Amino acid sequence: MQGCVFLRPDDAAKLGFQSKTNTRKLLEMRSPTLMQPVARDFAMLSEAVARIARDVAAPHASDVDANARFPAETLEALRDAHLLSALLPRAWGGAGLGLHELGRLVAVLAEACASSAMVLAMHYNQVACLMRHGAGQPAIRDFLQDLVRHQWLVASITSEVGTSGDTRSSICFVQRHEGRFTLDKNGTVGSYCAQADAILVTARNRVDSPSNDQVLVLLRKDQLTLKQTTTWNMLGMRGTCSPGFELRSASVPVEQIVDDPFATVAAVTMVPYSHILWAALWTGIAAGACAKAGEFIRQQARQTPGKVPPQAAELAALGTRLQSMRQNWESAALDFDALADTADGHRTLESMRWSLRLNNLKIFNSEMAPEIVHGALQLVGMAGYANEGRFSMGRAYRDSLSAALMISNSRLRAANASTLLMVKKV
Repeated sequence: MQGCVFLRPDDAAKLGFQSKTNTRKLLEMRSPTLMQPVARDFAMLSEAVARIARDVAAPHASDVDANARFPAETLEALRDAHLLSALLPRAWGGAGLGLHELGRLVAVLAEACASSAMVLAMHYNQVACLMRHGAGQPAIRDFLQDLVRHQWLVASITSEVGTSGDTRSSICFVQRHEGRFTLDKNGTVGSYCAQADAILVTARNRVDSPSNDQVLVLLRKDQLTLKQTTTWNMLGMRGTCSPGFELRSASVPVEQIVDDPFATVAAVTMVPYSHILWAALWTGIAAGACAKAGEFIRQQARQTPGKVPPQAAELAALGTRLQSMRQNWESAALDFDALADTADGHRTLESMRWSLRLNNLKIFNSEMAPEIVHGALQLVGMAGYANEGRFSMGRAYRDSLSAALMISNSRLRAANASTLLMVKKV
């Protein structure tokens, strides 16, 4: 394994690989004989993502989009660079990255291939749910440590036929029997589930549980079968490979059910990670479009030395809006990292005001991204309207349009309207 050294847990402690929070201390529980790689730091991972975006994701992005195929080359490169375990603790061989650092990685990758970035963002979300809510359970901790070694990819199925897109409601349920369980679920969307090494699934806690009494279940790929029920021929984000699936589990140990209720997992981890990483991703799409427009305008400027092209002022205006997008998600990410592992922080993350903030972040960035791409297209003109060529904006435009549909903005606005009736200060 290049670029890594191997340390025993006691040696890691002597060298300063210590947890700064109770959560991280819990995560470092392990066998005293286990050997793990110490992964690269954020700077090295940032360089790796930039290289992968430039040399792997970008050259394959058009084919991934045209054929609605999984970006296998990019994911293999991410595995080789140990990026799939970037948020896991350093004592396990991860890099121990926070949400802000993960968002920066996703944004860079999104400039080259939004589908690849979306797969990475969703994977980070699922791993964070397991790490923050299941690492105290031996079966889940063992899975996460195996993920570091094998760079496994984790997907999820939280939507379900019959719930009208409400992920906080389930029809399916966990059927328990003598320390094991089975589960059948008919999911409306299963992003890259066919390519994943494990899937997180939401379900009712028991057959007689109400629809919102949900649990999160970890299923390895050898513990489940998938039957594809729909096709994936969408306008954008085509490489995420997100058709519907009928999932059926084998008989699985109950220890693979996350102890924390899904309501808690969703509030303090899944929703913040999804909204913030998606917002970073859409910022990356917009930044990529602005970069193309800037290159186009500089090319024009070289043809008329001494004159500033009229489009330059409009590009500067787009840059202001892009900066707002970037500051919006980075501010939320930094605040989350400061709150994430304290009792007071958990109360904040479950508050109505934090929910409003995340909803507004998602709405703003998801609507701003296609507006910026559209503005960049206007600056480039026909070269941007073409489906091919160095200045083409077609894929970025189509990918950005998906943003408002991923957890519908109209649903979030309705939730905000109800919340504002109970919150005195916004």
